[in-house]
Amino acid sequence: MIDYQQLADDIKGWGQELGFQQVGITDTDLTSHEAALQAWLDAGHHGDMDYMARYGMLRARPTELLPGTLRVISARMDYLPPKARFGEILGDGNKGYVSRYALGRDYHKLLRNRLKKLGERIQQACGDYQFRPFVDSAPVLERPLAAKAGLGWVGKHSLLINPQGGSFFFLGELLVDLPLPKDPPADADKCGKCVACMTICPTQAIVEPYVVDARRCISYLTIELKGAIPEPLRPLIGNRIYGCDDCQLICPWNRFAHLSVEPDFAPRSALHGPQLLDLWQWDEARFLKITEGSPIRRIGFESWQRNIAVALGNAPHSQAVIEALEHKLPQLSPLVAEHAQWALGQQRQKAQGQPAGKSGQQKARLVRAVQKGLPDSA
Repeated sequence: MIDYQQLADDIKGWGQELGFQQVGITDTDLTSHEAALQAWLDAGHHGDMDYMARYGMLRARPTELLPGTLRVISARMDYLPPKARFGEILGDGNKGYVSRYALGRDYHKLLRNRLKKLGERIQQACGDYQFRPFVDSAPVLERPLAAKAGLGWVGKHSLLINPQGGSFFFLGELLVDLPLPKDPPADADKCGKCVACMTICPTQAIVEPYVVDARRCISYLTIELKGAIPEPLRPLIGNRIYGCDDCQLICPWNRFAHLSVEPDFAPRSALHGPQLLDLWQWDEARFLKITEGSPIRRIGFESWQRNIAVALGNAPHSQAVIEALEHKLPQLSPLVAEHAQWALGQQRQKAQGQPAGKSGQQKARLVRAVQKGLPDSA
């Protein structure tokens, strides 16, 4: 006879031994989230991410991914690196900013392997049973599941917030067919009246509390979108060349964020505050070499060049930038060339002394907030 309460306690201990900061257990019922998911899809907020619409309500029905599933084990792992240099890099328009989750090794494999080991450990303890790990690898509403499992609440920026750990962490799930006792859900939403994340978002992608329009989100524009970035949004992207952390950086709960102890999440020097002009000189072979094992590689060299071209257009006026853009134009794909031409136009306008405008004011505010709000060692 299996003592499921003891097994649940053991699972949480094994999870921490495997490097997870917290493990929770919940059931598979997400029916209360289906209406909001359908409304989000109907509004087109998923943009060109066709797989979101293709899977539809499957995201809210874990039992259709693994028939017989009774519980979801949800786990979180911190990724905030020491010396993240948020303010320094965001405040220097000549450098490229990479979202901090992508500075090190790709988290997908690391978390999935740890979850698989956790599943095998459970197997050793209770014999044959079904389990399946997920880390962004299947249509799963991971944040609502994590909230039900007691790991935190979904904030107005749509990310999970833990009251003792902020939001700089990855999530993963292990679906199991064991009747484990469930953990109580996290305390009610503690965002209160705060709308800092909505206000600071450079592109105003958080269109209402808890609703993000991906078509305006910098992470979507620089990672998921394969075509041209809409021109009105380009100046608002600033020097962010892969993803965006602004809504997390401004969040007061991230004063409780913890630094990662995972060596694989340590920043690669070539991606940690690089000079944009240096990145512009990379060829595809260098891109592939430096991004080996990195989540950045999946966007491909063309999107990487497109993003850097936009950042160069937003950089302070420099004759060196103009010359570098002009020199490379004949070698560029039509997509990248169009963005480089736009960047040249921006640089030439700046030569005439045009002000930075709202995006510049937002950047200054964000840098000040980062310097005050995050753990000192970050």
